[in-house]
Amino acid sequence: MHSSLIRRLSQDKELEGHQGCVNSIAWNSKGSLLISGSDDTRMNIWSYTCQKLLHSIDTGHSANIFCTKFIPETSDELVVSGAGDAEVRLFNLSQTSSGSVDDNAVAPSAMYQCHSRRVKKLAVEVGNPHVVWSASEDGTLRQHDFRECSTCPPAGSSPHECRNVLLDLRCGMKRSLADPPKQTLALKSCDISNSRPHLLLVGGSDSFARLYDRRMLPPLTSCRRRMSPPPCVGYFCPMHLSERGRSSLHLTHVTFSPNGEEVLLSYSGEHVYLMNVDHGSGNAMQYNTGDLTKLTTFTPLFNGLELQWLPPDLPRTIRSSKSNSVLEKCRKLIQYAEKCLEEGANYFSGIEACDEVLDGDGRGHGHDIDPMLRHEGLCIRAALLLKRKWKNDVHMAIRDCYSARRINSSSFRALYYMSEALSQLGKYKEALEFALAAQCSAPSNTEMSEWVENIKKNLASAEAEKINKTNDGVPRPEPRSGRALSLSDILYRSEANSDASQDAPRSEREDSDYDEELELDFETSVPGDEARDIHSNILHGSLNLRIHRRGDSTRETSCTNGSCGSPSSSQSDRTPYQPEVAFDMKQRYVGHCNVGTDIKQASFLGQRGDYVASGSDDGRWFIWEKQTGRLIKMLIGDEAVVNCVQSHPFDCVVATSGIDYTIKIWTPKAPVPSIVAGGAAGPETSNVLEAMESNQRRLCHNREAILFSPFELLERFRMHDFSEGSLHPFECAQS
Repeated sequence: MHSSLIRRLSQDKELEGHQGCVNSIAWNSKGSLLISGSDDTRMNIWSYTCQKLLHSIDTGHSANIFCTKFIPETSDELVVSGAGDAEVRLFNLSQTSSGSVDDNAVAPSAMYQCHSRRVKKLAVEVGNPHVVWSASEDGTLRQHDFRECSTCPPAGSSPHECRNVLLDLRCGMKRSLADPPKQTLALKSCDISNSRPHLLLVGGSDSFARLYDRRMLPPLTSCRRRMSPPPCVGYFCPMHLSERGRSSLHLTHVTFSPNGEEVLLSYSGEHVYLMNVDHGSGNAMQYNTGDLTKLTTFTPLFNGLELQWLPPDLPRTIRSSKSNSVLEKCRKLIQYAEKCLEEGANYFSGIEACDEVLDGDGRGHGHDIDPMLRHEGLCIRAALLLKRKWKNDVHMAIRDCYSARRINSSSFRALYYMSEALSQLGKYKEALEFALAAQCSAPSNTEMSEWVENIKKNLASAEAEKINKTNDGVPRPEPRSGRALSLSDILYRSEANSDASQDAPRSEREDSDYDEELELDFETSVPGDEARDIHSNILHGSLNLRIHRRGDSTRETSCTNGSCGSPSSSQSDRTPYQPEVAFDMKQRYVGHCNVGTDIKQASFLGQRGDYVASGSDDGRWFIWEKQTGRLIKMLIGDEAVVNCVQSHPFDCVVATSGIDYTIKIWTPKAPVPSIVAGGAAGPETSNVLEAMESNQRRLCHNREAILFSPFELLERFRMHDFSEGSLHPFECAQS
C-alpha cells in the first residue's frame, strides 16, 4: 500500500453469487481465496486470481450469517460461520462436490449451539488449526475446540452444558469508567493479535474495548453460573466518551494492527479511533476518572509550574533543528489556517493545515517546532473546531486549549476558546471561570466583558430551569434503575434480560414484573406534496412511554459492584468499587457515518497497516492516513451502506461489501489519481467536503430518531416484538 496507489483505487470487479446482504468477507492467509457470508445463509468461496465463485455452501443457518473465517493451517479446507441463529458451524471444503459450485449437500463437520443470542464475530489464532472463538450478544465469548467435541446442545436444553465459556461478561457492561460493571455486555466484535496471540480484544454494547491476556483468564466454565467479569489488561476508550453513560453508544468493530502494537475501534453513532497497546507503566495515554474533570477545570497557576510545559527560565524562542524552509512552511500553514478562521469559511482545510504542523507523526512536525508557533497552531485549531461543530469537535478543541495552556498558562486565546467550548457543552459554571481568567488577561477587551455577561445569563437561566423542573408539579416517577431508559436500552436489554430470566426459576421469573420508562424522539413523514422538500413533510416530536414488562429484577440487584451472584458477593458489596484506568485515543478518523448497521468495520490497510478504512451509511467507504488522520480517498461502494472493508494480505487490493448482494474488488487501475472516485465510472462529481458534512449531520442527529409513526412505535412496544428475527432498526438498514 502506498498513497500513490490508494489514490488510483477504482472498482475492478463485482462478484455476484449471493441473494442477500453480504455481512462478512475475509481473505485466507495466502490471499488466494476470499470467503463471504450473507443474509441468504450461504457461505461462498471465491478465487482471487480468477475472481470467480468456487463453492457456495448452504450452511443450514436459520438466520443471517454475520461472520465467516478460514481455519488456519488446514490448507484452507476448514471454514466456519456464525449467524443470527446463535449457532457456529464448521465445514470441510474437501467434502464438497468436485466441479460443482452449489454444494447444498455438505453437512457441517461441527455444530455448536451453546450461545443463546446472535453470534456477531469469530476469531482464529495464527498457527492453530483446532480452535475458533465466538463472540455473542448473550454476553459470552466461547472457545470451541474441534478435538473435544463436534456438537453441543442448545443453551438451556441439557443439564450437562459444555464448558467452553472463556469470557463471561453477562454482568460486564459499564455506563462510565467510574461505574462498576452491570448488566449484559452484548459482544459485537473480537480479535486475536497475530504477533502476540495470547492477547484478546473484545468490544460490545458499551464504549469500552477490553484487552485480555488469555494466559491470565480462569478455566473454561459453563453458562449455568454467572461469573464476575474477569480482570482485563486494559480498557480502551477516548476520554471524552468514557463519562457520558449514553445507552446508545457502543462498539461495532475492534481489531489489532498487523504488528499488534495498536488497536482500532469503530463506534456506532461516533467516529473511528486509534489507540496504542502498551504493557508498560507510566503510559501518557492512560487516564482515570478524575482526568476529564482536570481537563475542564480552571487552575490559576500563573506563578506555578503544573501547567508550564517550558521551564520558566527557558527563552520563549528556541532554535529548532528543523531547517528554515520547513519552519517557513509551518508559518505559512498557520497563517493560512488563521485566514480560514477570519473569513469564516473552509474550516476543514484550516484544520488540516494545523494538523500538518502540529501532529508529531507522519508529515507533522509536532514538538520540534517553536513552542510559540505550536501554541498559536493549537489555539487556531481549537477555534476552527469550535466553528466547524462536527461530532465531538468541541472535545478536540478542549484538548488543544489544555495543551496550549501547558505552553502558556495565561494565554488569552486558550482561556477564551476553552470557555467557548465549555459553553457549547452547557458547562456554564466552568466556562465562567475560564472567561473571567481570560478577562483578567485582557482587561481592555470590551468584547470579553460582553462574553462574560452572556455566560452569566446562560448560567442563571440553566439554574432557573433546573429549579423549575424540580418544582414543576408532581415529580415524574423515577425508573427502577434510577434513570430514563432510551430506545436502544429497551432493544438491547430485552434480549439480555430474556437470557437472565431463563436462568432463574419459573416462579422467580413470574414475580419479576416492573415498569420501565422510555424517552423517545421520533420523526415521521406526513402526507403532502411529494415534490416539496422532504424536510417540510417531516413531523418531529417526542414520546414518553411507561413500559410494563417482565424483567430480570434479580439480576439487577445481584449484578452490583461486579458481584453478579458470585460466592464473594456479600463481601464485594461491602467493598467500594475501585474505578479502573483506561487508554486514551491516539488519533481519530472523521468523515464517514456509522449509525444504520451494527456490523460496520474499520480496518487497517496494507501489510504494515499504514492506512485506515471504514464503510459508511451513505454507500461510500473512506481511507485515511493512519498517523495523520488525513482523508486521502473516498469511493462509492454500495447503493445503500458499506459494512465490510478487508485488505488483501499482500497486494494493493481491497474487498468491500454491504447491503448490495455483491462484493466489490478494488485495484489501483484508475488512470488519474484523485481523492474521490465513484465505482467503475471514474471520478465522482459530488464534493468531498459536502459528503463528509452530510455524514456529520446524520451523526449529530439523535440516534434514537427512527422513521416510524408514533402509532407504530406504540403498537410495537405494546406487542413487545423483540423476539429473534423481529425487525431491529439498528441492524437492518434496508428497513
